[in-house]
Amino acid sequence: MADPIQFKDEGNKHFQAGEVDKAIECYTKAIKLCTDKKVLAVVYRNRSACFLKKESYTNAASDASKAIDVDAADVKALFRRCQALEKLGKLDMAFKDVQRCSTIEPKNKTFLETLRRLGAEIQAKLKTTFSTDSRVQNMFDILLDEEMDKDKKEMAANNLVVLAREEAGAERIFQNNGVPLLLDLLETGKVEMVLAAIRTFAGMCTGHKARAMAIIHLVGIDKLCSIMAVDNEDIALATCDLFQCINDSLTGGDRRFYGKEEALVLDASKDLKSILMALLEMVASKKVSGHGRDQALNLLTRNVPRKDKKDPDHSKSLFTIDHGLKKILKVCGQIPDLPDQLPMTENTQLIASVLLDKLWDDLRCDPERDNYREVCDEYIKGKFDPNDMDRNIHAINALSGLLQGPFEVGNQLVGRQGIMEMMVALCGSEREVDQMVAVEALIHSSTKMSRASFIITNGVSLLKDIYKKTKNDKIKIRALVGLCKLGSAGGDDYSMRQFAEGSTEKLAKQCRKWLCNSAMDTRTRKWAIEGLAYLTQDADVKDDFVEDDPAMKAMFDLSKDKTILYAVACTLVNCTNSYEKKDIMPELVQLAKFSKQHVPEQHPKDKKDFIQKRVKRMLKGGVISALTVMVKADNVLLTDQTKEMLARVFLALADDPKDRGTICAHGGGKALIPLALEGSAIGKVRAAHALAKIAAVSNPEIAFPGERIYEVVRPLVSLLHPERDGVQNYEALLSLTNLAGLNDKLRVKILKEKALPEIEQYMFEDHDHIRQAATECMCNLVTCKEVQDRYLEDGNDRLKLLVLMCVEDNEKLQRAAAGGLAMLTAAQKKLCTKMTLVTLQWMEILQRLILHDQPQIQHRGLVIVYNMLNSDDNELAKKLMESEILEILTVIGKAMDNPKRQIVIDVARTCLVKAMDLGLIKPFTTP
Repeated sequence: MADPIQFKDEGNKHFQAGEVDKAIECYTKAIKLCTDKKVLAVVYRNRSACFLKKESYTNAASDASKAIDVDAADVKALFRRCQALEKLGKLDMAFKDVQRCSTIEPKNKTFLETLRRLGAEIQAKLKTTFSTDSRVQNMFDILLDEEMDKDKKEMAANNLVVLAREEAGAERIFQNNGVPLLLDLLETGKVEMVLAAIRTFAGMCTGHKARAMAIIHLVGIDKLCSIMAVDNEDIALATCDLFQCINDSLTGGDRRFYGKEEALVLDASKDLKSILMALLEMVASKKVSGHGRDQALNLLTRNVPRKDKKDPDHSKSLFTIDHGLKKILKVCGQIPDLPDQLPMTENTQLIASVLLDKLWDDLRCDPERDNYREVCDEYIKGKFDPNDMDRNIHAINALSGLLQGPFEVGNQLVGRQGIMEMMVALCGSEREVDQMVAVEALIHSSTKMSRASFIITNGVSLLKDIYKKTKNDKIKIRALVGLCKLGSAGGDDYSMRQFAEGSTEKLAKQCRKWLCNSAMDTRTRKWAIEGLAYLTQDADVKDDFVEDDPAMKAMFDLSKDKTILYAVACTLVNCTNSYEKKDIMPELVQLAKFSKQHVPEQHPKDKKDFIQKRVKRMLKGGVISALTVMVKADNVLLTDQTKEMLARVFLALADDPKDRGTICAHGGGKALIPLALEGSAIGKVRAAHALAKIAAVSNPEIAFPGERIYEVVRPLVSLLHPERDGVQNYEALLSLTNLAGLNDKLRVKILKEKALPEIEQYMFEDHDHIRQAATECMCNLVTCKEVQDRYLEDGNDRLKLLVLMCVEDNEKLQRAAAGGLAMLTAAQKKLCTKMTLVTLQWMEILQRLILHDQPQIQHRGLVIVYNMLNSDDNELAKKLMESEILEILTVIGKAMDNPKRQIVIDVARTCLVKAMDLGLIKPFTTP
């Protein structure tokens, strides 16, 4: 088919059938082949209608314009362009188009109504603009007045920030020469003024590519970096937000329609590259404050690695590795106790490790990973110097940074000849700083059993000596954590304890003692949590810890510090036994014993009843409040791995239905939503499962107040995927049933998330509980027109399945199926007739329903009978009254009033009255 007319006609058919994508495909082929201008204009006009349906308004406006170029009086094309321009916010242009339409067809009510509405909207916009103009000018006058009071100037500067968050205000500030004034505010050096200027710039850049690019060139990237480098946390954070707004606008956050100006703001790649280079320069610059360095690293972590691994472009990561990896390693290698080091905060090196890890994860092939390793290897080898101990400990500290980030890279470097030996040798150094760096490196490198075995052989005695002899608490606690980690190297395998019986409990006791000592500095107490994160793999330690209320409370209080989120999460995962456990087949255990292989043993206190007791203690100790605070940590340190562990903890805590109310009462339901929407695949599933457990048994309006209830739907629908296990499917269906029973808006949201095909699929499931839950969910959704239309469609067994389910042995399934039929037949009269065609046994099934001994099921059956009588199908009504159903209705209707069955009796009587109204039966009269 190479004829453009045929393609056009084919596209029209697809459009009428609602197949918009196929229609666009046909129209596009027609455009490529067509040479007749008039036909081409019609095709462009039709494709414009398709783009309107797809909400692709820029393309819709473009196609309509091409049709108008051929025929300026094409009313359909003019109106479609008007609709597209209105959606794009170009009200004045849309008004002109509809004005031309109403001139051509002055009696068209649609055109006249649109003309009136757009006129009113333009007037309202002008009113807002003029009022905004005066407000902006007023703020400028106050700021430029040298004699004005200081407080009034600060208030005016803050009012500019508020105005800049509105599109009209941002545009007026920009057009009224506001950028030079804001630069003057930056030059004042006053914190409040600088903050106000930076935040105003952020508002002006948000979602507007053209303005963002203009501001970059007017202010300068170097200038912005110098502001972020200032030693003021608020200014550094505000400048970081400004850079993020600029980045978002330049990389696709702007959805505006620029028309002919599009070419002027199209290519932002040079500016983005300049920003990336400037941030990499900041990472290792001595002129940058600790807060500024943190924000530079945060920006790199957020914007360099791909957000979606399906995106093939990871050039930013490769560029960062080539031009900035050594600078990041330099930050990791800094020793704050030595002179001439980079300014840093407590978080800087951990943020650098997170960035190293994310860059490593973003690599796609072995040659790229080999290059990453080579750069790290070259940097660390270049730092080793037998005559300079400071350079050596810098190299070891950089290695610690790698071990906390991409462990695979760090672990490979630790395995190099001489590195592990140097760590052990540094432990015996007389300098305290050498001991501290070496002990930390040993702690981070002993994650693998092979390394732990080496250190147990070579380093435990050194760590013990350091722990006993040193008077420096900072070194003492690090040595203790090293011993803790080595003591837990066997994980939860009871038979693989590294130390003698009782040693791990003694180490844990010391950690708890330090943790509870509020007189010690916070950083030292945080190391105590690190120790517990390892030791709580031992069940005896878990039990002792959850019984120690002061220690638990101290950990929950310290969890507000974002640098120890991972350690706290590890401890909670261990205490709830929510880590991944492989199922061990008994046959394989026997085989392993026979071949004299090692068989893991479970600790007696890791059995279910002990775990449940620990969970109850933790809930009583306030674990939910601590978890909600941890989830709110808006920082790169809340990594996907940490989120996954928090989700696992929530799922373990929600296992008992009796505890779910406690979780909701302390805000656990709200905290789970972000965990279910963002993070690792496993983490999102665990969080969604915890949400399902809560939503299945709680009142969703209380558990997820306000608009949050609508955010719960997507995670729950994700659990219906065939790859999820049966328990997840079942609890998701229960929770969706609960939500669907609340209001129409939630039902529409469930359908929009494409849950309907999955729910229908589970109605055919062999498992009784899943089939019942799916049918109950469908019962709550049948009030939606979209669901009713699916049941009206021919060529499927949806209605037949519901009818046949009414005679299943499972009474709950019967009740749900009968309820669904009752509502469907009430909403769509055609289904009453269709129901008689799907199975020959329909009459027998109906009789069984209205004779059922359960009033709820009987009531639903009688409602179906009434709907059939009320369906305008006289033949069907006559058939019902000629069957035994009339006799059954009469018996039920004549029964004495009974509060327990009154609703059934009343519906039966209503059916008889309806039959009399139709003239199918006559009232009994005595002569």
